[in-house]
Amino acid sequence: MDNVFGKRLKEIREERGISQIKLASAIGVSKAIVSLWENGLREPTLSNLVLLADFFGQSIDYLAGRTEY
Repeated sequence: MDNVFGKRLKEIREERGISQIKLASAIGVSKAIVSLWENGLREPTLSNLVLLADFFGQSIDYLAGRTEY
């Protein structure tokens, strides 16, 4: 697996100037979890994926690498 989710999450987060700590706090997880996601060492639960998609205003399909938009 090429960690499309982690790459997209990091890209979106950095484009918007949001730290891992701020993102973690906003969705109720630890900074370590965000780091693990971005590095492809863990995958988010469905409920966390929904929170991330809502937080960034992106589709789950985009975050998961199923679409380009």
